[in-house]
Amino acid sequence: MNDESGAAEGAASAAYPGLGRVLVVVPTYNEAENLREISRRLLSAVPAADLLIADDNSPDGTGEIADEIAAADSRVTVLHRPGKQGLGAAYIAGFRWAAEHEYDVVVEMDADGSHAPEELPKLLEAARDADLVIGSRWAPGGKVVNWPAHRLLLSRGANLYTRMALGMPARDATGGYRVYRMPVLEKLDLDAVASQGYCFQVDLTWRAYQEGARVAEVPITFVERAHGRSKMSSSIVREALWRVTVWGARARWRSVRRLLGRR
Repeated sequence: MNDESGAAEGAASAAYPGLGRVLVVVPTYNEAENLREISRRLLSAVPAADLLIADDNSPDGTGEIADEIAAADSRVTVLHRPGKQGLGAAYIAGFRWAAEHEYDVVVEMDADGSHAPEELPKLLEAARDADLVIGSRWAPGGKVVNWPAHRLLLSRGANLYTRMALGMPARDATGGYRVYRMPVLEKLDLDAVASQGYCFQVDLTWRAYQEGARVAEVPITFVERAHGRSKMSSSIVREALWRVTVWGARARWRSVRRLLGRR
């Protein structure tokens, strides 16, 4: 059973200009080396935002560190989850928590420092005219620091394949630094989202496009984590390729059926 600690009901968050109440959801699993610093940077970069740390019962003490941060700052709440259930499940839990507590905007951000909190203001600025803003590594002006060649090739290739298979224009559909306005999240069938990692981000981007959402990409600098280990695995990549292929095939079949129905 989930357990909340911190300022769940008492956080007196200020409205972010032009957007309303903003919640940043940061999932954690074994991020003890990173959490204090990323929380400090985030709360300094965007003082009007609140932070929800969704910890999957990290064995390295991340949850206890999160509780200490929440005890010291009313903008921070901790969502203790019973075990490692995956990135997608953690974000969906955060989205639902945001809806229950009447936030207007929800931000996805990693705990490992790959997503610079100092870049969040420009993503929020873009959200004034968009329903979904993706912090993009592959949009003009975006870049990646300290990735080996095979990771660069994998990410670029995955995003190129996604654009071709699904026919949507996002250059970085797998990117995990993003801003959602609550109305677009409420339109998505979150109960039907079972994908994780790369595929979770593609899944929500695809659903947003299908709902007619206004999607914007803002270039960011993505920096490889300095501490801890990446959660990326070959199984996550295989899942993404398979699901994207199936979604693309279904979309094309629906188009063919509609075309044949007009004749």
